[in-house]
Amino acid sequence: MGLMNNHSKPRVFVDADVLFAGAASPTERGASLVTLRLAEITLIDALTSQQAIVEANRNLSEKLPHKLPEFRLIVSRCLQVVPDPKPEDLIPYKGAADLKDLPILIAAVREHCPYLVTFNVRHFQPGHESVKVLRPGDFVLSIRDQLSHLMF
Repeated sequence: MGLMNNHSKPRVFVDADVLFAGAASPTERGASLVTLRLAEITLIDALTSQQAIVEANRNLSEKLPHKLPEFRLIVSRCLQVVPDPKPEDLIPYKGAADLKDLPILIAAVREHCPYLVTFNVRHFQPGHESVKVLRPGDFVLSIRDQLSHLMF
């Protein structure tokens, strides 16, 4: 499945750990921040859920509170925040991911995101056939590869 099919932008679901890493990044070169910047310059559509926002916010508050303003700026400029799935929406997918991460996977499915970017790839196993789970570095490489094949 090509990233740029039908001239539509790739839709990417971003997990809490990538939000944390993006906000905490000491340089602009980290793959998490690059993923978020791709959304900021509108090359991709990046989505996340309320659950991921709450988790990233909590972790930053505990570990790097001085990065919270940066985090809020990233969220407002780069991300579409969608509601968490309802508990009953998860029932048909039980076992597709770790219990704690299942709402993230199902939100990605519901929002038609072919990509879910996370550092915890194994938490999303066996996963769902409509969503490819990638680490930020692998996602950035696949986007770069797609962009290099575009004809201008």
